[in-house]
Amino acid sequence: MADQTKKRSLYIRQFQFSDIDDVVALLKKAYPTMPTMAPENLRGPLSRYPEGQFVAILDEAIIGVCLTFRISQSIALKPHSWAEITGNGFASRHDPDGSVLYGMEVAVDPDVRGLKIGQRLYDARKKLAREQGLKGIVFAGRMPGYGRRRRRFPTPEAYLEAAQDRRVRDSVIGFQLRNNFEPVQILHDYLPSDKESFGCAVLMQWHNPDIANTEETKGIHRSRVSGRPVRVATVQMEMRAVDSFEEFIKNVAYFTEVASDYRSDFVVFPELFTLQLLSAEPKKLTPQEGIEALTRYAEQFRETMRDLAMRYNINIIGGSTPVRMEGGDVKNITYVFLRDGAVHAQDKIHPTPNERFWWNIKGGTEVAAIPTDCGMIGVLICYDSEFPELARRLVDQGALILFVPFCTDERQSYLRVRYCAQARAVENQSYVVMAGNVGNLPNVENMDIQYAQSCILTPCDFPFARDGIAADTTPNAETVAFADLHLDDLVRARNSGTVTNLKDRRFDLYHIDWERK
Repeated sequence: MADQTKKRSLYIRQFQFSDIDDVVALLKKAYPTMPTMAPENLRGPLSRYPEGQFVAILDEAIIGVCLTFRISQSIALKPHSWAEITGNGFASRHDPDGSVLYGMEVAVDPDVRGLKIGQRLYDARKKLAREQGLKGIVFAGRMPGYGRRRRRFPTPEAYLEAAQDRRVRDSVIGFQLRNNFEPVQILHDYLPSDKESFGCAVLMQWHNPDIANTEETKGIHRSRVSGRPVRVATVQMEMRAVDSFEEFIKNVAYFTEVASDYRSDFVVFPELFTLQLLSAEPKKLTPQEGIEALTRYAEQFRETMRDLAMRYNINIIGGSTPVRMEGGDVKNITYVFLRDGAVHAQDKIHPTPNERFWWNIKGGTEVAAIPTDCGMIGVLICYDSEFPELARRLVDQGALILFVPFCTDERQSYLRVRYCAQARAVENQSYVVMAGNVGNLPNVENMDIQYAQSCILTPCDFPFARDGIAADTTPNAETVAFADLHLDDLVRARNSGTVTNLKDRRFDLYHIDWERK
C-alpha cells in the first residue's frame, strides 16, 4: 500500500516584502505581552540589508524570523538600549561596512516545539557572518527568568552569574551559552517593555572562528543599492486646455516615452496635473463641482497610467489626482505605477488650507515606503514636504529617493516647497525629486496660474553636486530634466560623510510615535 503520509517541508530562506504581514502576526503571537514591530519597521531592515533577514518556513507557513544589521564592533559593545541601537526598530543605524552582525530580533511560533527553529535561525546568522567576513555577532538577549527571581538575586549581574554556573535555569541564556555566545555585560533599561526580564538584557558576543579578532575587519559591502546609477526624469508640465481624456493622456504618453527613450528608471509628473481635464467640461464649474467631476476619471486614470508604465518599461510617479474614497471623502492621491504592473497609492497627509476650503480635501493617515526594482522610494505630495517628520518616517523605512510632486501658484509658494525639499535631502541624506506645473488654466477655478522650477536635489557633501542640485529646469517653461543618482553615494555619506545626520540622531532623547487609526 502506498504511503499516504504528507511529506512536510522545513527550511530557512530570506525574508521578503510579501512576508511582512505574516511576520507581524508571528511577532504578536510570540510576544503577546510586549509591543512588537509594525510593518513599517520591517521595511527598514528589508531595504537596507535584505541578505541579513531570515524566516523559517514549515509547510509554507512562517514559523520563525530573525532580523539583523551590520554595525561597527565598537558601537555594538558600548552600553545601549534596543531603541537606540536599532534606530527605534528601523535598523536605521545599519552600516554596510560594519564589522559585526547585530541581532535585532528573533521570534519563533510558540506552537512549534522540538524542531530547533531557534537553532536554525542562529545558524543562518553565523553562516552569513562567515560568508561576509565579519568579526562576529553581537546582540542583547532577554533574561526571562530574572523578573520572578529578583528576591533571590537582587541584581541582574548576580542572576547572570547563577545562570552561567547552572544554579538556575534560564532557557534563553542557556540556549545562547550553548551556541558559544559569551556574555559581555548587563544592559540596564535595554527594553523596558520586557517585564519578565525587568527591562534588562545580557549583551552577548560570538567570535567568527575564521577571523583573527585582533584587528578591525571591514567585510564586504553587499547592498541592493550597489551597481549602476538610477536615472530619474522630472517633467515640468504645462497646464493646457484639452478636449478629452484621450488628448490629456496623449500628452502624458509623450513625456513618458521621452523619459523611456533616455533610459530613465523613474519619471515623475506634477501634483494635480489631471486638473487639465476640467478644461474639457462643457461649462465652467465651481471648485466643488470641478473636484467631483475629476474624481470620476480616477479609475480610468489608474488603468491607463498602469498600461503606460508597462508599455514604456518605466516606473511612473503619477503626479496626483483627487479620488473619492468608499466612505465619501475626497483625498489627493499619488499613484506610483511600477513597470512590472504593480500600483501603489500615497495619500497627501496635509491638505493645504486652499484644498480644504475650496475642494474639501481630506488628509491621509499613513506614509509608507514603496519597494521598487531600484530600491525603496517615498512620496511626499507638495505641502507634505514641509513637515520633516514625514520624510524621516519614509527614510527610516528605507527610502533613498523622495519624490515631491507639487503645485504652486506663485514664486513664494514654490520657494517654500523648494527650500523644505532641500532641507529634507540634507537632514535625511537622501535624494529628492520635485516636479511642478507651469502655465495657466483660465477656466478652472482655483488653478488659474502656476509657477515652478522643478529640480533633482542631493545632500550637500563631497560625493554630490557642489550646490546640492543634480539638475534643475528653467522657471515656468515646459521641459524635462534628467539626473543619474548613485545610491552607493548615499550609503557612503550616511556612514562616513563629513557629517552623518542619520547616525548622529539622539535616539536616547527623541523619536516619532505614529498614531494608528
